[in-house]
Parts: sequence; structure tokens; C-alpha cells
Amino acid sequence: MQRREVAVAQNTPSPQALEEISQFFRLLGEPTRLQLLCKLRQGPLDVASLIQATGFSQSHISRQLGQLQRAGLVTSERDGVRLLYRAEGQLVDDLCLLVQTRLRQRLEAQLESLAVA
Repeated sequence: MQRREVAVAQNTPSPQALEEISQFFRLLGEPTRLQLLCKLRQGPLDVASLIQATGFSQSHISRQLGQLQRAGLVTSERDGVRLLYRAEGQLVDDLCLLVQTRLRQRLEAQLESLAVA
């Protein structure tokens, strides 16, 4: 086996890890959860503020926040009677930056190909 093939083989996740990775990306594939993450990146909010900002129902938001919490993307803390939710720092920022950079690169390449045509 060549060196590159060995490196690729060593970096290939196990079937179980691939399933977990797939579940994580499915979690991020829901537009509601992405919208909530974007709102929470701006600062901590309670459910009432998220309802006002998104127009989603309380039960829908609570269900989505629960899934984001279980994935470690959102944390919560009590502030008196309110429960404040926040995006879990650097991971969410890194994921958003990565996706935004990739989308920008694709759009720029499409614009360049249109300019050439």
C-alpha cells in the first residue's frame, strides 16, 4: 500500500462513527434548528424571545432546542424564572464559518464562469 492509501485507511471512521456523523449532519439539516442556532449565536435568548424572533410555536422551539442541547450545540442556564439558551461557543461559530466560506467559494466560482461565458 502506498503512503497516501495508508493515511486514508487510518483516517476512515468506523461504521458506528460514520452513523454518528451522519446523525449530526441530519440534525444540522433542519432549517428550524439552523435558524435557532443563528439567533442564539447573537446572544442568549429565552423561548419567548425565540418565539417572537422566529414565529415558531413554543412546543416546536422547545423540541428543537432539546435536540440541539443533546448534540452539545446549545446550553441553557437559569436566570430567575427564565431559562436562557445560548449557542455552544466555538463549535457553532466554526461550523457556520466553514459552511459560509464554502458557499461563498461556490458562488464566486459560478460568477466567474458566467463572466467568462
